[in-house]
Amino acid sequence: MSTIVPAGIDSLDNHVDDEIVGCLSLTEPKSFFLFAGAGSGKTRSLVKALDYIRLNLAHELRLHNRRVAVITYTKAARDEIIRRTQFDPIIAVSTIHAFAWSVIEGFNHDIRDWLRHALAADIDDLRAKEARGRAGSQASIDRQADIAAKTSRLMRLDTITRFVYSPDTDNRGQDSLSHAEVLEISSDFIRTKPAMQDILKDGYPFILVDESQDTNRHIVDALFALQATHPTRIALGLLGDMMQRIYGDGKAKLGEELPPDWIKPVKKLNFRCPRRVIRLLNKIRQATDRQEQVPCSRAIEGSVRMFILPAATPNKPAVEARIRAAMASATGDEKWIEKGGSKDLILEHRMAARRLGFDELFSSLQTFNPFRTGLLDGSLPILSLFSGKILPLIDAREDKFTIARIVRTLSPLLSAKVLRTVVDEAAHLSMVHAAVAALQEKGKANNATFGDLLQEIASSGLFEIPEALYSSIGKETSKLPSEENEEDDRSARDEAIEQFLRVPFDQIRSYVEYVTHQATFDTHQGVKGLEFPRVLVIMDDTEARGFLFKYEKLFSGAGEDTTIASTRRLFYVTCSRAEQSLCLVAYTSNPEGVRNHVIRQGWFDHSEVELAV
Repeated sequence: MSTIVPAGIDSLDNHVDDEIVGCLSLTEPKSFFLFAGAGSGKTRSLVKALDYIRLNLAHELRLHNRRVAVITYTKAARDEIIRRTQFDPIIAVSTIHAFAWSVIEGFNHDIRDWLRHALAADIDDLRAKEARGRAGSQASIDRQADIAAKTSRLMRLDTITRFVYSPDTDNRGQDSLSHAEVLEISSDFIRTKPAMQDILKDGYPFILVDESQDTNRHIVDALFALQATHPTRIALGLLGDMMQRIYGDGKAKLGEELPPDWIKPVKKLNFRCPRRVIRLLNKIRQATDRQEQVPCSRAIEGSVRMFILPAATPNKPAVEARIRAAMASATGDEKWIEKGGSKDLILEHRMAARRLGFDELFSSLQTFNPFRTGLLDGSLPILSLFSGKILPLIDAREDKFTIARIVRTLSPLLSAKVLRTVVDEAAHLSMVHAAVAALQEKGKANNATFGDLLQEIASSGLFEIPEALYSSIGKETSKLPSEENEEDDRSARDEAIEQFLRVPFDQIRSYVEYVTHQATFDTHQGVKGLEFPRVLVIMDDTEARGFLFKYEKLFSGAGEDTTIASTRRLFYVTCSRAEQSLCLVAYTSNPEGVRNHVIRQGWFDHSEVELAV
C-alpha cells in the first residue's frame, strides 16, 4: 500500500470543530452526533467546544446561573476534562452515575413512590414465575429469597425520610439506592416529569455526552426525549463511535435514524496508531459500518504480529515472555523485553492476578460480591489498611523522615487527642518507635501473612483497624443496621476475610501495582481511551471463563450473532490502543483454523501469523 501522504492531510478534520461550534448557540442551539473513531482526537474536539463556550458564552451563562453539563463514562475521563478546562465552574463534568444522582437527589417523596410501584411489580412478577416454576429447585429458593427481601424493603419505605447514594460504593444501607435504580429513576423522571425537564433545560443549555455509545441507554433515551420536547432551549451533543461500544447497557444503533435537524460531523484521521494498525482496524470494521480512518502525516508504518497457540498450552506466562522476545526481534525494539515495556491486555482480572502473583489475595476476596468493586479499584477498606498504611511504612525501611510523616499523618497514637492525654511524652514516643520497628520486622519475614500483620497492629494500636476485621482479632463487632440477609452476608464476609488473612502479605505489592495501573497487565475493557507504544493482547476464552466475549467464535468464521459482534468491537478497541507495534496472542482449540480465517479475512498476511513460538 502506498505511504505517500497527501498535502495538508492533518487538516482533514478541521471542519468538524467548526461544525460543533456552530451548534453552540444560546439562541439557536443545535444537537449533534460526532462520529469519532479510535485515536481521532475526540477529547480534543470536546475540549475545544468547551473552550469556545468559556471564551464566548461564559458571561451570559453566569448571568442566568446556567452551566454546561458534560457526562463522562469514567472518573479518569472526568478528571482529565476538568483539568483541561482549567477547573472552570461553568463546566459541570460528572460521570453518568453522578449526573443521574444530581438529577434526583432530594426528591425523596417521588423516589419513594417510584420504588413502591417498582417493588410491587417485581414481587408480582416473581410470584407469577414461582407459581409456574418447580418447587424445591435452586431457582425457586432464590425467587422466594428475592420475594422476602423485596417485601421487607417495600414495608420499610415509609420509614425512610431521605434516600442516599454514592457513585463510588456498593450502597448497601437501608436508605441506599443501587446504581441501577439511580439510572432508572433519573431517566424515568427526565422523561415524565415536566418540572424535572424545566430544571434541566433552564440549568443546562448544552448537555454533552462523551463515550455516548456506552452511556446507559435509559439515560440516552431520556435525554433524546428532553431535547425533542425543548429543541429551541437545549442542545444535546453526543460524541462516540459505535464500534467501540463494549458494554451491554449502551444504546444499540446510536447515531442511526437521528432527527433530520441534527448535525452529524465525522472525524476520519487517526492520530494515534501506525499505518499498519490502521489498515487492520479498517479491515476489522468492514463487517459493520465500513467506516475507514486515515493516518496522519507523522504516522510510522509500525508492525503487527499474531501468535496462535493451543488452549491447553502449559506455563502460559513463560510462553508470553518468549513472544515478547520474538516481538523485540521482529521490530528491533528492545523495550518489548523490558519490564513494563509493553501493556499486556487480558480478558479477566483473575488472569492478571495469576500472572502477577496475587491470585490468592484476589480469589479470597472476590467470592464475596460486596467486596468486588473495592477490590478492583483499590478502595476496599480492609485492603487499604495494608496497601495505604502498612506497606508504605515497611517500604520506608530506615528513612526516618518518611516514617515520621506516615505515622504523624496516619497513626492515632500521634493524634492531637491522644497526645493531650500523654503523661510521659518521651516514653510514649519510644513506644511508637518500638511499634514501628516491630511492624517492619514482621513485614520483612518471608512467611508473614496478612493475619500476622493485623495481629501486630492490633497489639500496638499503631493504625486504626477497619470494622470488618474486628472479629478476626477477637474484638466484638459493633452492630450494623439490620438487613434481611444480614446473617448470610456476615457469614460469607467473615469466611472471605478469614481466607484473606491466611494469604502471604507480599502479594499486596503486585496487587497495588495492578489496581493503580502501574503493572504490565490491564483488562481489554479497562484501557478504552488509553494508548501505549507496545500492546500485547492475550485472548484466552478458556482461562477467562466469560460469556460476553468469545474470541474463539470470532476467529472461527461462524455466522454473525450478538456475541461475535460484541467480541469484534472489543477486538477493535484493544488493537486501536497501539501507537507503534501490536502483538496478538490467541489460545484456541483449532490453531490452524484460526490462522486460515484471519488470513482469509485480510486481517493479516501469512508472514504476520505464527502457530507456535
